[in-house]
Parts: sequence; C-alpha cells; structure tokens
Amino acid sequence: MTQPVTVQPGGEQQWMAAPAAIPGCPPGLEYLTQIDQLLVHQQVELFEAFTGIEMNNKYKIKNSLGQQVYFAYEETDICMRMMCGNQRSFTIHVTDNNQQEVMRVHRDFKCCAGCCWCAGCCDCCAFELYVEAPVGQQIGIVRQLGSGWKAHYSVMNGQRDEIFQIWGPCCAWSGPCCMCDVDFDILGTDGSTKVGSVTRQYAGFVQECFTKASNFSMTFPQDLDVKLKATLFGAAMLIDFMYFEHSDNQ
Repeated sequence: MTQPVTVQPGGEQQWMAAPAAIPGCPPGLEYLTQIDQLLVHQQVELFEAFTGIEMNNKYKIKNSLGQQVYFAYEETDICMRMMCGNQRSFTIHVTDNNQQEVMRVHRDFKCCAGCCWCAGCCDCCAFELYVEAPVGQQIGIVRQLGSGWKAHYSVMNGQRDEIFQIWGPCCAWSGPCCMCDVDFDILGTDGSTKVGSVTRQYAGFVQECFTKASNFSMTFPQDLDVKLKATLFGAAMLIDFMYFEHSDNQ
C-alpha cells in the first residue's frame, strides 16, 4: 500500500505521513513499524569543507521510497569537536516532521577507547552508545566488543540483554578511490544467522574527496520491535563516528 506523504515547507522534501499512535510504542517511533529499511544521509557542510573546522553533524533519515522520516542533529561543543575529533562525546537529537524530539542518542567521551584489541579488556577501552525514546527512557545500548581485527558490537535492549551482534569487515575504508560499499552484518546471538545489515554507501567522488559526510542504509525485519530498530540506528551512528569521521579518510 502506498504511504501518504506530507511536504516540507518549500516543497523540496516529501515527508512520510505520521501514523496513528500505537499502544506500547514510544511516541514518534510508530513510523518504524511500517518499514524494513532506513536511509541515513549526512548533510554536507560547506563551511566545514572549505575551512576544515568540524561542525555538528546533521542527518536526513528516509525510508526506501525517499520519503523523509526523521531529521537528526548532533549537539557537541566546538572545543570537544576540535580537540577530540571522532573520539568526542556526542548527543544526537532525532525529530519528526513536527520538529518534536522522538529519540536521543548519546555517547560519552573515553580517551582510551576505540581499539578493537583492547575493547574486551575493560569498560574504559570500549565505546558504549545509549538510545532513549522517549527522552529519559533508555531503550537500547550498543557496546563495542573486543576482537582480533574486525569491528564487533553488541546490540542490547534497555535491560542489557544482548539481542544482536554486528560484525564489520577487516578493513573499513572510505574515500574517493574506495568506490565500494562497506557492510556491517547484523547477526543473531549465535553469531551466524544474518538478520540485516548496516551499510556505509559510497557517496560519489566529489563528496568523498572533499567532505566527511556519510550515507548509510540499514535493513532489518519489518516486524522487528521498533525499539530495536531505533537501537540499530544508534549503531549506525557509532560506526560512523568510529570509522568514517577521521579526517584522514579523505
């Protein structure tokens, strides 16, 4: 069935129409009951591209038809962005087409975290990301796990029960000459049953050459709990910051 849409002021972007409220579903996440794929397009910041000064990230989140579902924006102070780069703490606010915040994603700063070899040793060496919906109510956690080489994450519900694992490739490269997509597989807790993926998509030569703006797609079962779908969006944000926010990727 074709979904009705609304048009953003200015007529430039079609928004997916808000579905009716669903009992037990966090307000604003009803959209996610109707989709099995999300497209996350980071907006290009011209000021950042020309000056090299790190700006807060902004994202348009769309369904498979290109209809915008959410808008997300980072909140981080300039000192944290300039001094800590992709290691920085960040908060990402996710709003609907009424500009109401429906979800919040947060990662704390950890000066020693990020190395896949050390992530399994202690908490200070592993990044964790927290997803809230509504704001103030934790619904999911994504934790970096230790591994010999590949990116490895645990996707948990709000009670820290592991639901999925995410495994990345041996080399997660990006740039104008790396014209292939980079897949991170979403697996069941058995470590082998694939249920979806988080894919960093090649964005074209110009965008890859002059910016750090990334495009992601996420696939998952349509009947998956919306709280877990929201947590997988958080996983995409963690992957983006850890692997594709490096200035030397350009």
